Order: sequence, then C-alpha cells, then structure tokens
Amino acid sequence: MKSVCSRQALLLCCSVVALAMPALTHAATPGATGAAVPAAGDVPPATATQVDPAVSINEIIVTATRQSKRLQDVAMTVNVATGEQLDKYKIFDIKDVDQLAPGLELTNTTGRNNTTTLRGVTFDPDQGTAPAVQVYINEIPTDAQTAYTAIYDVQQIEVLRGPQGLLRGLSAPAGSITITTRRPSFDKIEGYAEATGTDRAGYNAQLGVSIPINDKLAIRFAGLLDGNRNNNVRDINRNGQRSQSRTESERVTLGWKPTDTVTAYLTYQHLYADNVQFQQVVGSGANPYGVYETEFGTPVSFLPAAYGGHPFTPDTTVRSGPPLKASDYAAVADGEFRNVNNTHIVNLNVAADLGPATLSFVGAHQFSKLTINRDLDDTNALPGYVEYSNVITPYIVNTAEVRLSSNNREGLGWGLGAFYTKETGVTTVAQDSSQFWYPVAPGTPVNLPYAAIGVPLAGFTPFTLSNTLGIATLVNVPVNTQTWSFNGNVRYKSGGLTIEGGLRYSLLRIVQTTQLTLSGAVTQGPYEIIPAALQRNDHNPLTGGADISYALMSTLNVYAAYGHSYRSGSTGVSVPAGISNDLIQTKPEQTDSFEVGFKGSAVDHRINFSISTYYQTLSNYLSLFPNIYYDAPAAQPATGFFQFNYNGNASIKGIEAAIDNRVTSNWDAGISASYNHARYKNALLPCNDFAGTGTPNQNGAPAVTGGGNVSFCRSNGPLAEVPDFSLTANTEIRFPMGAYTPFVRALFTYRPSFYSERVQYQYQDRELLNLFAGVRIQDSRWEFDVFARNLLNQQRITNTTLGQGTVNALLGGTFNSGYRAVNVMNPREFGATLKFKW
Repeated sequence: MKSVCSRQALLLCCSVVALAMPALTHAATPGATGAAVPAAGDVPPATATQVDPAVSINEIIVTATRQSKRLQDVAMTVNVATGEQLDKYKIFDIKDVDQLAPGLELTNTTGRNNTTTLRGVTFDPDQGTAPAVQVYINEIPTDAQTAYTAIYDVQQIEVLRGPQGLLRGLSAPAGSITITTRRPSFDKIEGYAEATGTDRAGYNAQLGVSIPINDKLAIRFAGLLDGNRNNNVRDINRNGQRSQSRTESERVTLGWKPTDTVTAYLTYQHLYADNVQFQQVVGSGANPYGVYETEFGTPVSFLPAAYGGHPFTPDTTVRSGPPLKASDYAAVADGEFRNVNNTHIVNLNVAADLGPATLSFVGAHQFSKLTINRDLDDTNALPGYVEYSNVITPYIVNTAEVRLSSNNREGLGWGLGAFYTKETGVTTVAQDSSQFWYPVAPGTPVNLPYAAIGVPLAGFTPFTLSNTLGIATLVNVPVNTQTWSFNGNVRYKSGGLTIEGGLRYSLLRIVQTTQLTLSGAVTQGPYEIIPAALQRNDHNPLTGGADISYALMSTLNVYAAYGHSYRSGSTGVSVPAGISNDLIQTKPEQTDSFEVGFKGSAVDHRINFSISTYYQTLSNYLSLFPNIYYDAPAAQPATGFFQFNYNGNASIKGIEAAIDNRVTSNWDAGISASYNHARYKNALLPCNDFAGTGTPNQNGAPAVTGGGNVSFCRSNGPLAEVPDFSLTANTEIRFPMGAYTPFVRALFTYRPSFYSERVQYQYQDRELLNLFAGVRIQDSRWEFDVFARNLLNQQRITNTTLGQGTVNALLGGTFNSGYRAVNVMNPREFGATLKFKW
C-alpha cells in the first residue's frame, strides 16, 4: 500500500489525530441533536436517535448489516446522518449531502441525471447499467432520480462504502445509500413544521405529524413543498427566462403492532417534480453560418463550408450568443429543457420476532412517469433552430424480499434471504432531426450545387432545399429486467471477536431491444436496430463478502473486510446503425475490495475516531463516454456524436479518516478527510481525437483516428471528474441563556484543484463555506436561524465538456457554437428558517 501515500494522502495519514467528522459522520457529532440513545440492540432497525447535549455518551445505532448495531461494531466504513442533522445544515436536496462526507459527490449536471460518485467510482444513469452506488428507501432499491428529488421527514441516512454484494438484493461496486423515513409514534402526538425562504426565490415548507390511534395502531402524515432556481442560470435567448424547480410530495405511513412481537408499516408516497434547467455555457460565442457566393455571383447565407473553392466568409448577422464567463450564469439555447417526474410508491415492511429468529418482509410497488422536453443543441450551434427531443419513460417496478435471521448476539448466528425485483415499461423518444439538412433561414429555399450533397456532377447546378425536408425519428425502448437472488450468511461472536461472511447467488435477466421509425425526408421502419445476438443478457453471478473484527477494549475495535460485487454489462439502446458490437454491448464488471481499519472513542465518548485504508480492483469497469464522434460508413453512410458505454480495467487505493470532538458541553467541532486514487489501468477507451495525437482533443474538423467507428485513447486517468482528496469540517457553538439558546454553526468543504484528462481542463480548487446563526427557545420547541450558503461567493466551474459544442449537418459539415457547456457553483444565497416541534 506504499503507493497510496502521495502528498495529500500523507497529509491525511499524519493528521488523523486532528480530524473530526462533521454532521455526516462515522460517529456523529455529539450534541448535534437531542435525544437519548438506548443500548445497542434495543433499537429497532432505522429508529436510532442520539444523545441529549447534556449527556457525554454518544453511541450511534446503524442498520448497515441489516441488524441494529453500534456504529463502532460494524466492520465497514459507514457514514451516518440523522434527520435532525440534515435539517440543521439545510440539506433540502440530497445532492447537498456530499458537503457532509468527503469522497462522496452527488451531482446533477442537467436537472435530470442524478449521478453518484463514491470512492472515485462514478455512474451516469444514461449508461443503462445497474448503478455504482445503489440507493434504498426503507430497504427497497429505488432509482436516484426519484430518491434524490424529495428529502423530507427523514429518520436517518447511512452511506455504506465499498462493494455491496451480500446483505442487500442488488450488487453495487462502490457502496449503497440507505434512506429511512420517520415512522409513526404509538405513544403520543408529535411532529414538526418548518418553513424556509431565501433571497434567490428559494422556498421549502415541510410538515410531519404522528397520531396514535391506539396502542396498536398509529399513523404519520408528512408533506413537502419546495421551489428554487436550480443552477441559477438565465437563458439570454429566451428573454432571460430562469431555471426553475418545483417539487411537491406527500407521504402517509400506517403503523400496526398487533402483538409485542409483530410490527408492520405501510407507506404510500407521491412525488411530483417539475424542473426547468438551462445549460450554462462559457466562451466567446461564434458565427456558425457563413456567406457563400454562388457561381452566379449571388451571396447566399448558408452553411459554413466553401464549395468548389468559392468565397466563404462568416455571416456576422447570425450569432450563437455574446461572450460569456462563469460568473454570468447564462445559457443560450433557443429551446427549453424541462423534466417532469410523477411517481407513486407503496412500501410494506413487516417483522415478526419468532423467538430464536426474526422473519421479515419488505415489498414495494413503484410507478413512475418521467417526461423530458429539451433542445439538444444546448450551446446554440444552430441559432434560430430548436433541435427538439421528447422522451417519455413510464416504468413499473415491483420488489419483494424475505429474510429469516437468528436473534442471538453471542455464539453462532445465521441468516437466509430471497430477493426479487422486476422492471417493465416502454420508453419513447421522439426527436426532430431537421438539422441534418438544415438551411440557415428556416423555411426559406436556398440554391446549392448537387456536389454539396455528394452527387459528382460538373458545375454548380442549382438545387432547391428547405428545412421542411427534415427527418423525424421515433424510438421505442422496451424495458424488461428481472433479478432473483438468494443469500446465506453466518456469524460467530465470542466476547470481543466477531467473524461474519456469506454468499449471494443471483439470476439476472435483461432484455434490451430498440425499434426505430424514420419519417419526413426519409421514411423507414419501424425496424429493430439491436442485433438479435445482443438483445438478451443472462448472468448468474456469485457475490458476497467476509469480515473479522476484534474489540481490543470496549472503546476500540479493529477490523478487516473483503467484498466482491458484480454488474451486468448492457446493450446500448438507440445506438447508431452500422457500428461494431463492442460499441453496442459491454462486458460484465467484477469488483474485489480489501479494507482494514479501526474505530474507537475516548474521554467518555467525547472523542470518536476512525481510520480505514482499502485497495480495490475493477475488472471491466463500466462507464459512459458522452459526445463521442463516430463514423459508420456501412450505414448509408452516417456520422455524428453519440454516447457509448465501454469497459476498462481499473484499481483504487484509498484512505478515509475521521475524528469528532465535543470540546466543551457547548462546543462541537469536527473534520473528516478522504483520499481515493481511482485510476484506469492502461485501458483503451472511446475518445475524440480529431488531431490524431492519441489523446482526447477536438482540434480541427471531426475525424476518427484508426480503423474503427470511433477513436480510442490509452488511459491511466481518473475514473471520474473528481479530485483524489477531499475534506469537510464543521463546528457549532451554543450560548445557553435560560430558556433561550443562541448558536452559531459553520460547515466547510474543500476540493483541491485537479486536471481532467478526459475533458482537457484544469479544475480550480473549491472552498465552500456555509454559515448559520440562530436561537432555540423552550427546549428546542421553537428554532429560528439565518444562514448564508457559499459565503465566499466562489463561482468555480465544477463540470465541463471537452471542446466547444457542435452540431453536424449533412449539408455543410460541423457547426461550432464557440461555447463550452459547464456547471458552476451556485452563487451566494441568504435565507432564514423557522421551525416548531411538538
């Protein structure tokens, strides 16, 4: 492991004694919330609470192993955030949770594709494979688009790091995120209401209330209304229209305790989210069109190519937009990008204590309909034209899991389980491809030579074409995936020694087909574009893991763990015709990870600390490569840009450490850091190599280097667009004054500068500081605070594309917008929150 300790890793190793974890923590900050914690094992799953500020003992109960355990006793790296902590730092969007956990990046570059990166392993929802980090709500796997959209009335979030191939139904190479919502109270009426507003038109109102009907039946109602400006971007070509998001959600949970040994919770949740998010751009802008002089001496405003050596000059009357920089928060698309998510979820969780063992069942039914309307030309390479796309994705997911697990804490224990999930639905994609023929003035016929469209005739015979001569495409993508899995595990505990291990056998069945219909200038179909041999993926992987831990003393545990996970490859849908099979279907991915670490506490649990190091290999790591230029001469011919899945071997070396400290009874402070060196291992990957240099670039006219359909570049670069090192810190100081307790708290995250090989860009370092000040009244029943997000008002680019945005057309070649598509840190925002609990 010597190679792990680069300069940043060495800094991490040498600073462990000074580290303290913030709100999302390996051992959560003392005093962050205010409820006593029972002894480990007395807390039912996902109902852990925390200590009163006056009490020094702070033991966090987690369900990472599907049992309630002290965090210190779990032989893996687990981060925990309670609902109170999420509220404390105004985490209304789960994507902001990455401010609380180093090494975790939650991004949404378009307002649609929620992307999770953990330990340097990333996942793009558009790649069509199982995610690298699997998300669960109330123990049921859920897509990130739904899970991340509405975070309210949450009991606890746990981030499990490392391969997950045993304890939960779906395997994941980087980890899992489990979200548990609050359950109703059988004892008393209790709840909360809060409202937040900001100076950037942000608002968040939420409510949660439990009503016990009797000692056996209780109900909890919760609701959310949230609105904001998303990425705070204005579209200057749409009269300054702003990005805007509105989310409404309601949840009702019915709790039933017919006996002392049986509990059941039935939850229904509805989600409606409507997001308009314009793609921000930076650059000088361009004049994509030119003035072309015909052989008759008539200037024609048309495409940027010089036919037959005739004069060609830029048409300065038509421009993509003005020069723009990051601080302008501006977009130039002619069309809108709107995403609507309408989801219904029913979840049932039942547990029966049979004495020697507990029998449990979780099941869910989810129906979602995602509707996306967008202008694909988001950098406006074709001014005055909307490259329209409409995507409708209705899908149904049914999931069920049954488990039987022994109840003994000492001696030999065991567990058995069976899991099933199936997803069905048909995605439809309707896209206007008139830009394929596009003339400058929409609807206006223009004269051009036949030679311009590849007809080798002498001279320049006039040829009339208008943009009504377009192509409309309709793509149907049926979804049919099914997973059965069966697992067994054993554990042995004697005193301070615990040994656990198990296996999961899965049957994965995936059918992927795509039917394409063309209309307009070309009429074809519908016809199947996925080769028959690539339409079905059947895999039967064996995954699992083992760990051993030992309590050197009651306050110090050491552990070692091994994990193995598996992800099926996928068949690309709506891929261009005529490309090679390796660009259509990917190979399965397998992952092995080894981790060692220790966790402990000192000074009567006033100090909690942990450190772990790991090494992980990924065989055929699955990733998505967007905006790759392809050339398929066997298909009519065809060229353009597309996103392709591809495999490459990789490895990761990492260190993660944390320490939190209650300095005094009214002062908590913390720091946590993570170093993850995730790199490809001499992988040959799709790239844009227009200049033929063997490295990613878009210098010159689009071209394919080599003899394939796309260019390939050799890479030992990062797996994700994130730095290796990250750090987060927090502090809270309280000033008790009788019934009033003023407080000040701060949350700070640091991401260093790093160079991206994939997009050829040097990202700047980022220092994000959020500051809060307020007062609690009457034993925290009332709380009012004011806050500032991004107090330093940094406006750093967090994501960018390789080169400037372009659009290809059959007539005229490539149009260049003069802009890069980017994402930028949201600007400084001030707000205030009022909360009441009863």
